[in-house]
Amino acid sequence: MGDRLKGRTAVVTGAGRGIGRAIALALAAEGANVVVNDPGVNVDGTGHDRGPADQVVEEIRSAGGTAVANYETVADYEAAGRIIQAAVDSFGRIDILVNNAGILRDRMVFNMTEEEWDAVIAVHLKGTFNCTRHASVLMRQQRYGRIINVSSESGLTGNAGQANYGAAKAGIAGFTRVVARDLGRYGVTCNAIAPAALTRMTAGLAELRAQRGAPAPPLPGLVERTPEHVAPIVVYLATDEAWNINGKIFHVAGGSISLAFEESPMREITKGGMWTIEELADLVPQLLTYDIPNPAPPPPELEVPGRPSRSQG
Repeated sequence: MGDRLKGRTAVVTGAGRGIGRAIALALAAEGANVVVNDPGVNVDGTGHDRGPADQVVEEIRSAGGTAVANYETVADYEAAGRIIQAAVDSFGRIDILVNNAGILRDRMVFNMTEEEWDAVIAVHLKGTFNCTRHASVLMRQQRYGRIINVSSESGLTGNAGQANYGAAKAGIAGFTRVVARDLGRYGVTCNAIAPAALTRMTAGLAELRAQRGAPAPPLPGLVERTPEHVAPIVVYLATDEAWNINGKIFHVAGGSISLAFEESPMREITKGGMWTIEELADLVPQLLTYDIPNPAPPPPELEVPGRPSRSQG
C-alpha cells in the first residue's frame, strides 16, 4: 500500500461495482479511509442489495485498508447528507468526494417516458449536486477538499438513445466548472473524468447499437479498457500534488488519458449591426460550419427541404 492519501477520508458513491469499486480500492491502497456507498441497485435503479458495498469493504480491509459501507441513495437530498455524515462519524472528516453513482434508462427520445428521464437525472445530476452540496460546507470550513465527478462521452459528444444520461453528464461537466470557481479560493478543487470502460452499464450498449443497425463489435477495444484503468487519474486528482488542477475534465480509456478542450468560440463572423437571415444562410455554411459533419444525417432517399437534390450535386 502507498501513503499519498494517508489520513485522508474519501466518499465514493456507486462504489459497489465497476468503476466506483476500482476507485474505492485504489484510494484505500494509497492510505485513504473510504466510505463505500452503494445501495446495490440494478442498472436501471431498481432493487436494493447491501452485498456489493459490503464486499468492497471486505476487500479493502483484507488488503489492510480502512473502510465502512453505506447504502443510501444519492438521489435523495437528505440521504446524501447522511452519506457525507457517515465519513464524519466514522473518520472525523471528509476530504475526498467521488461522485460516481449512476443508472441507465436508455431509450430513443421519442419513446422516453418522463419517469425514465427523471430517474436518470435524479441519480446522476441531482445526486452529484446533493453530495457535493453537503460535502462542500465541510470542505470550505476546513479549507481543503478534492471533488471528482464522473461525466461521460455521452454528455460531451452525444450518444443516440441516451438523452437523459447525456443531458445529466453534460450537466455534470458544467457543474464541475462552476463548483471549481465556487470553492477554489477555499483550497477545494473540483474536476471530472469522462471514462470508457467495460462494466455492466456499458454491456447494454451492444443491444442499443444492434437496434440502430450499427455494426459489431459494439465498442472496438473496450474490452481492454477496465475500471482499474480509470482509477489512477482519480487517485492523482485526490492528492495534494494536484492542488492546482481545478475545473478540468479528463477523458480516460485504457492506457489513454487526455485533457478535454474547454468549450469556447472557435470561429466567428461579425458585422456592425443585426444579421439578416439571407446573410446567415450564405455565410454560416461558408465560414462557420463548412467542415463540421452532421452526427446523424438523414439517408439519401429521404426528401429533406433545403438539401440539394442529387441532380444538383
